[in-house]
Amino acid sequence: MDKNRVKGTINEVVGSAKRHVGGMTGNSKTEVEGAAQQLKGRVQNTVGKVKDAARNTRDNFTAPHQTNRQNEREHRQVVLAKDHKLL
Repeated sequence: MDKNRVKGTINEVVGSAKRHVGGMTGNSKTEVEGAAQQLKGRVQNTVGKVKDAARNTRDNFTAPHQTNRQNEREHRQVVLAKDHKLL
């Protein structure tokens, strides 16, 4: 999980709390700050999700290629071992 998702979730929760406290106390400055922090958290969370998706896509793309390379190496080793025994 990307660190932006963790920071984003924290900012969303804290911002939401500030917004509600500001609304209940009538402090518009705290309410606006809370809304801004909550929005910042949503953006951070979205950035983290995009990074995670990109990482997963990269891993899903490269994993089969790495497996194929490993299989080719093992096949070459078997063929060389068989050829060596024939000599």
